[in-house]
Amino acid sequence: MTAPFIAGGCNELGVRIMPAPPSSDFLSTYSSILTFLVVVVGFLAFNLLLWWVIRPSRFSEEKLTTYECGENPTGSAWIQFNIRFYVFALIFIVFDVEAVFLLPWATVFRDLGLLAYVEGLVFIFVLVVALAYVWRKGDLAWVRAEDRN
Repeated sequence: MTAPFIAGGCNELGVRIMPAPPSSDFLSTYSSILTFLVVVVGFLAFNLLLWWVIRPSRFSEEKLTTYECGENPTGSAWIQFNIRFYVFALIFIVFDVEAVFLLPWATVFRDLGLLAYVEGLVFIFVLVVALAYVWRKGDLAWVRAEDRN
């Protein structure tokens, strides 16, 4: 009695059976994707090499300075920023991501039923509580009262 073929498995004697190599049908199906990737990488490499060869290389002190929106850089780049900039950015990102979660829910909540509607309301309630917390804490104020003095 011959053992049934099990891809990557073992027969009844415990001998490991090697999986069959990919068929030509499988390879021909995905050959267009491989061809596309090779053409794209070749096109990029060719253009990068071409522009590296034909670009002018005239270095000057002005070209090597830091470009800051057309303004001449002044002072050191190693200054400390107020942590409020980062906190404000993180709060924006958190609420922006939460809005991304709300969009699909808002488009199909009628089809999902009452439970999904209530879950969405609880989610919005948590966002409102978080917004009230950061507002009450003063993290949304750009200039705090203690910084004005």
